[in-house]
Amino acid sequence: MSDDPMRVAVLGGGSFGTALASIAADNGAKVCQWLRDPELAAQINREHCNPRYLPDYAINPAVRASSNMQEVLEGAELVLVAIPSKAFRDVVRQARPWLHEEQILVSTTKGIQEEGFKLMSQILEEETGFSHIGVISGPNLATEIAQKQLTATVIASDDALTRTRVQQALGCDYFRVYASNDRYGVELGGALKNIYAIAAGMAAALGMGENTRSMLMTRALAEMGRFAVSLGANPMTFLGLAGVGDLIVTCSSQLSRNYRVGYALGQGKGLDEAIEALGQVAEGVNTIRLVRDKARAEGVYMPLAEGLYQVLFEGVPAREMARMLMRGEQSSDVEFVLPREDVQRAHRRVEAGEGKP
Repeated sequence: MSDDPMRVAVLGGGSFGTALASIAADNGAKVCQWLRDPELAAQINREHCNPRYLPDYAINPAVRASSNMQEVLEGAELVLVAIPSKAFRDVVRQARPWLHEEQILVSTTKGIQEEGFKLMSQILEEETGFSHIGVISGPNLATEIAQKQLTATVIASDDALTRTRVQQALGCDYFRVYASNDRYGVELGGALKNIYAIAAGMAAALGMGENTRSMLMTRALAEMGRFAVSLGANPMTFLGLAGVGDLIVTCSSQLSRNYRVGYALGQGKGLDEAIEALGQVAEGVNTIRLVRDKARAEGVYMPLAEGLYQVLFEGVPAREMARMLMRGEQSSDVEFVLPREDVQRAHRRVEAGEGKP
């Protein structure tokens, strides 16, 4: 392996991409960050701060920002793609002329593309055909990372080189990088937990207590595992950072964008008003609709996702949704413990309007 500094490209100028760029630079990498806005790029280079997304935190002055995609990608060994899900494919296509198959491509985006229900790593595969592809996910609030508070994340990939190089690029005394080979499970965990952060925020705004939040998180974990396993993920993945770890932080912290959207909804604000007040992308809003529709198509029982869909898109009051959930099925506590046929039988009875507690 060369003794030269690793060259890292970060596509995206949001809070998490900026925090990762600074970590890589702290570790001695040569880091270039791509942003759409040339004025913001110039301001980052001048002030060593991202005033739009991380205004109160200094960025390593070695990070160089640019709106020139070719300039950012040329010579990069590791490319971190930190683009919101709606624009993810378009940006990868824009980058494609300057990507090559030896590069390591890693998504940091916790979202799902509507068309085809595609995860971001699947988009990377489809658009490039490369073999060195991975996903970063976990309980990673960007402002705490920027403060250099102790944090852990997961790099998931089938490719050992991808896992190793990401650990080398980002692992440090305050940011620990664990490895997984369940890319699909880790990525689904990161996308699904956004749904339940909205529910937790709504519950807090409605004045519900710690017992309620605990119930929400544990039932959410069961629901996440049930859905992901139906799509081929490993249920054990959800016991780690990308599952229960990310779920805890996003359902407990007012720094979570999805939590804040849910809180605004619980206060009686409309969806558009809640999103506008946030001023950033809350991936969970779109994820609720996609996951609810996919669960219905696959026959997966997801009462929390269904209830949230009704609040966000059908005008059902948040408090009424909470009452509906309490009248639903009382099934197994821990997923995959009771015999599968017993659980499936209970779900069928609920869907048929029977089996109320």
